[in-house]
Amino acid sequence: MPDRPILITQFLADSGWGNATRSHLAGDASNRSYQRLQMNGKTAVLMDAPPDHGEDIRPFATITNHLLTLGFTAPRILALDPQNGFLLIEDLGDALFAKLIQTSPDMEQPLYSAATDVLIRLHKSPPPDHLLDYNPAVMADYIAPLFEWYHPANATPIQHELQTVLTKYCTAPPVMSLRDYHAENLLWLPDRDGIKRVGLLDYQDAVKTHPAYDLVSLLKDARRDVPATIEAAMITRYITATGIDPETFRAAYAALGVQRNLRILGIFARLCAVAGKPHYIDLIPRVWAQLNQMLTHPALATLQTLVQNTLPKPTPDHLQRLKSQCAKSRTP
Repeated sequence: MPDRPILITQFLADSGWGNATRSHLAGDASNRSYQRLQMNGKTAVLMDAPPDHGEDIRPFATITNHLLTLGFTAPRILALDPQNGFLLIEDLGDALFAKLIQTSPDMEQPLYSAATDVLIRLHKSPPPDHLLDYNPAVMADYIAPLFEWYHPANATPIQHELQTVLTKYCTAPPVMSLRDYHAENLLWLPDRDGIKRVGLLDYQDAVKTHPAYDLVSLLKDARRDVPATIEAAMITRYITATGIDPETFRAAYAALGVQRNLRILGIFARLCAVAGKPHYIDLIPRVWAQLNQMLTHPALATLQTLVQNTLPKPTPDHLQRLKSQCAKSRTP
């Protein structure tokens, strides 16, 4: 098989972008990489998702078309090569919520309001049938990396109790969840109207699950601290707009927050040990703090005790041990 640069050159030539200049764009936690293309005053983005590294562009393409059909802003697909893992997509710009909030703090509340409104609208449409059913049993199973990479321990008690509380409180009909719905995957497009002002990225792992899941992802962000006042306002905004039962929703929100943060602890440790990305270890203290804050919900008292008795705090020594494993994994 030809080298990947040769395949990219051929794909761009076949797509009419063979003469474009290319510049690197920041990637994510996956094996995908991105380049911005510029040619004749136009721009586009190349997604390079190598199939031999476990990547598959087909879910992204399928979900993109679904979101566009519903009236949301996702990058239009200009060309694709599923066999080799190439996508040419619309360039929605660089105005990520996370960056915009840094330079314009007064935009934080409006941006989170707009992102919450996208979820309110999205949850009015039934989820596609092909999506993974991210139910309590699956969610409990998905925290397994925690016990392999963050701290080896008997997973059964925590997984069993987590599934119990998720089953009890996550009773609302499932909706489409984009999974990684947070400030570094949302773009602000103020020249558009309504929900179209929010550009969506990184949703290829979408599932169908409880409506609170993406709200937790948005407001309990592993990469930035969302003010408690904004978090409370967005939860109220969602409850008011949807008419969902407040008490049950808040319990589900807490339980899902615990599930997400337990999984993230394991994933971040794995990204260091396996992928050689030690900077994810630096995010663990925030994840741990969010986990413990969510565990204070009265419905999670038993789970709180199990977590506190099983998992070590992310002390400097523990974090350094995780980073040392990362260093070993990168040694030739």
